Amino acid sequence: MQESIKKCLQGLAPILPVIKVDTAEHILPIAEGLLAGGIGALEITLRTEAGLEAIGLARKQFPELVICAGTVTQAQQVERLADVGIDFIVSPGITPALLATAQAKSVPVVPGVASPSEVMLGLEYGLDHFKLFPAVVVGGMSMLKAMAGPFPDLRFCPTGGLTPSTFTDYLALNNVFCVGGTWMVKYTDGQPDVQAIEDISRATLTTLAAAIG
Repeated sequence: MQESIKKCLQGLAPILPVIKVDTAEHILPIAEGLLAGGIGALEITLRTEAGLEAIGLARKQFPELVICAGTVTQAQQVERLADVGIDFIVSPGITPALLATAQAKSVPVVPGVASPSEVMLGLEYGLDHFKLFPAVVVGGMSMLKAMAGPFPDLRFCPTGGLTPSTFTDYLALNNVFCVGGTWMVKYTDGQPDVQAIEDISRATLTTLAAAIG
């Protein structure tokens, strides 16, 4: 299943916008702005009741997007998402029930980890891609460098506390395959600001291009 994650993100900017919507329809202008700005993958969280509906809307309207569900915390959520056509799921933590259900439903999963013990649990299920969360709180780059010692073949998506001025430092690490962040999504007067989202996305990619030279 982890191979499908690699295929999903292949050729895309290694940036995963983390999106929370209170109104499901807001995902459409948000996705429009991200795509126009050059970002072709997004994470729609289940932190609100609108999350699942937003995933369905985005999947239907933007089939070219790589769409993952975030803040997946329960096995029942995995079962519901399996029928939506999600590309993969992301969780803030890791449990045997969540991993077993994802495996049974053939849903690729990037579980959240904050310690070597949690990584080892994921290894028991054949996983090699993880989310470091909350990245800055649990050690950030120092933690990722430490993880590279005992787990040289694993790859991480640090999320939580990254900013437009720090994300490229994380991407410079060999064991980071993408970064998650919220800074790309802006609202004006309670509505998604498509132009601002496009501009910030373009600026983010410009920063990335300059960093990798």
